[in-house]
Amino acid sequence: MIYFPNCKINLGLNITEKRPDGFHNIETVFYPVNWCDSLEVIENRKNEKPFEFSTSGLAIAGSLDTNLIYKAYQIIQAKHPLPNLSVHLHKVIPMGAGLGGGSADAAFFIRAINTQFNLKMDESEQLFIANQLGSDCAFFIQNKAVYASDKGHVFSNIELNLSKCCILVIYPGIHSNTKEAYDGVIPVASKQTPKQIIEQYNIHEWKNHLKNDFEKSIFKKYPKIEAIKNKLYGTGAIYASLSGSGSAVFGVFENTPPLTAFENFDYFLQSPKELHL
Repeated sequence: MIYFPNCKINLGLNITEKRPDGFHNIETVFYPVNWCDSLEVIENRKNEKPFEFSTSGLAIAGSLDTNLIYKAYQIIQAKHPLPNLSVHLHKVIPMGAGLGGGSADAAFFIRAINTQFNLKMDESEQLFIANQLGSDCAFFIQNKAVYASDKGHVFSNIELNLSKCCILVIYPGIHSNTKEAYDGVIPVASKQTPKQIIEQYNIHEWKNHLKNDFEKSIFKKYPKIEAIKNKLYGTGAIYASLSGSGSAVFGVFENTPPLTAFENFDYFLQSPKELHL
């Protein structure tokens, strides 16, 4: 069967402290966006290999052992009997963009084989597996807007619906290294969480209150990214921000933005009511 792992954007991102384990505690709101990869998972009855993996589309760096889909497979097959699998990933979501594409691919793989092969893993088991793969991977198991805290894997509900807005995501062709991005930030306890801001203020006021702590250091290193954010506001965005640690930037619009202003970049436009996950 074929699945379509989607990406996410971050609405606000506070980096509040560095943890003893070397990770950081954050506060953010994850929101799903329909920019998707394609993932095919089938039982392989013609090959004795237990796991066969192929890719197309954007090049994926690293070996099979470092791929999150394969890591998910290893965790699951240690506990659940699986047939030989053939997995193909067509990569569309840019990597190093702060959109969580790799995490989405792994989470959708977990969901896919659970359904296809009737593994009877409940949601808590799927979340447990996803949390072993990355801080934002578990988000894509539920795949709905959530407020995320701790390392970004502790979720609470938030009432948020942007289906009447256009969301334009711009990828500037820059690979942002997450570790380097964290190295450029001094954690500070927040006065308000992104959840509190979103619930307290009208969306037209978000730009005055809802911040991403990565922007200061990322914009200093890559002025081109800051210029894209400014252009989003200049073309009518009611809110614009870096997503995660970047390098993707997104704008939320009440009407369809002038796409010709961004024709030199890779971009995705989610029009009103297009989010069907």
